[in-house]
Amino acid sequence: MENIPSFNALIKKTILDNWDKDALTDFKGATLQYHDVARKIEKLHIMFENSGVVKGDKIALAGRNSANWAVAFLATLTYGAIAVPILHEFTADQIHNIVNHSEAKLLFVGDVVATQIDATKMLGLEGIIYIPDYSLVVSRTDKLTYAREHLNEMFGKKYPKYFRKQHVDYYIEEDPNQLAMINYTSGTTGFSKGVMIPYRAMWSNADFAEHVLGDKIKAGDSVISILPMAHMYGMAFEFIFEFLKGCHIFYLTRVPSPAIIAQAFSEVKPAVIIAVPLVIEKIIKKKVFPKIQNNRMRMLMHMPVVSKKVNEKICSQVSQAFGGNFYEVIIGGAAFNKEVETFLHRIGFRYTVGYGATECAPIICYADYKDFVPGSCGKAALHMQVRIDSSDPANIPGEILCKGPNVLLGYYKNEEATREAIDKDGWFHTGDLGLMDADGNVFIKGRSKTMLLSANGQNVYPEEVEDQLNSMPMVTESVMIQEGDKFIGLVYPDFDEANTMGFSREDLENIMEQNRKDLNVILPAYCRLAEIRIHDEEFEKTPKKSIKRFLYQK
Repeated sequence: MENIPSFNALIKKTILDNWDKDALTDFKGATLQYHDVARKIEKLHIMFENSGVVKGDKIALAGRNSANWAVAFLATLTYGAIAVPILHEFTADQIHNIVNHSEAKLLFVGDVVATQIDATKMLGLEGIIYIPDYSLVVSRTDKLTYAREHLNEMFGKKYPKYFRKQHVDYYIEEDPNQLAMINYTSGTTGFSKGVMIPYRAMWSNADFAEHVLGDKIKAGDSVISILPMAHMYGMAFEFIFEFLKGCHIFYLTRVPSPAIIAQAFSEVKPAVIIAVPLVIEKIIKKKVFPKIQNNRMRMLMHMPVVSKKVNEKICSQVSQAFGGNFYEVIIGGAAFNKEVETFLHRIGFRYTVGYGATECAPIICYADYKDFVPGSCGKAALHMQVRIDSSDPANIPGEILCKGPNVLLGYYKNEEATREAIDKDGWFHTGDLGLMDADGNVFIKGRSKTMLLSANGQNVYPEEVEDQLNSMPMVTESVMIQEGDKFIGLVYPDFDEANTMGFSREDLENIMEQNRKDLNVILPAYCRLAEIRIHDEEFEKTPKKSIKRFLYQK
């Protein structure tokens, strides 16, 4: 891992090289050019400096993707502070937990998050800054209030003529192992792990993307950011790589419904598409399947003489639904629907499926669409080693282990979890089970940890949901399972209490439905329960008295 260049130096270089190019656009809103980004970064640096933020302080960000979110993130790293990106879908309590656990000094919030959080529950913060205009929502120090109120005046004094290229001056990290960012895998105390991501992992992921896509994507190309930037997958491959490349990034600042996404694809015509399966599946099922699932099309697709032509025609229509200008669609973050994958493979669509983890910032495996083996998730990515902990990796699934510069430093303030995840030889234990063929292609066979993946690629920890469900009326114990893209709660009710109260089966079902509604109010949208089913016997348990979940997950 010698000769790893400075990541912040790469941010400086792209800003200088692409000074007058378009950089960041809020879809249907304003555009910042690279020099605008530099100017805004400089203003935030002046505000940080004059409010007493020092190198190594933590700065948290919670809000929907936007140009100003990206600028605040870049300003944090290039100042030498540590970024703590927080998923805006987390509940207020989860955001409070992360801010407090990370000991963040400042918190940037988007318009929705600003109305949900409670500053009195985050007493370590010196200030809360509103992302849309960097105004102060809360200031707890006179220095911060003064710095924000006099920001334009200070900026004008420092750069009386104009802010130019020679004024761009960023903190350059001394050591690639230095901490750049803490990314939390979940928001609940007790389950939340702050993944400590060093500069080397940020660089290594960007360098990987440059090697596999660098000659396909050039400065000035357009891309769309759909995945949350607080999620490592969206951060690394819809933002960092493209920004370092000099691309023009469009942010879908509203909730990206299929209609908005389809409109953005047709207008922006992105050069590469990074997606979770849900986005692709929705577009295929809504826009493509209805057109081809009539009998005539089905017959034509299976006639050897014309099927090739028909498939090419369908492939071209599907490509148009994604803007028609992309090199490939890279899918990751969750399991891909088999029907959709089989269909895409048959028509020759340019797609590939990668594999990663927050702990690897995120890439572990990848293959170009031309080399991609359907059903796999590619091979070990550049700079990474991957092996299967199995006596016969081609036939007997084992845990997927990986090693290399992408691997986390550890979990923040959690040495025990760090020791469990990274062994003495530096291998990261992913908790996923897989096989590897003779060519090095990895096939994921399941998750050995309990974590579930929501359809849009969010990590869902069933214990968190069960914990809340178990404290609800008439619930003795519960198991959360996944069926397709829905989550179901299996509940073993308190039958003794029900008998005492004279409750019928129907009464119990009504109580459970009310429990489900009450529970969903306090859960983030991506892990809400679609149904609660009553289980008539106690769940089977291990000698340690934990429920044998695998028996209940279909």
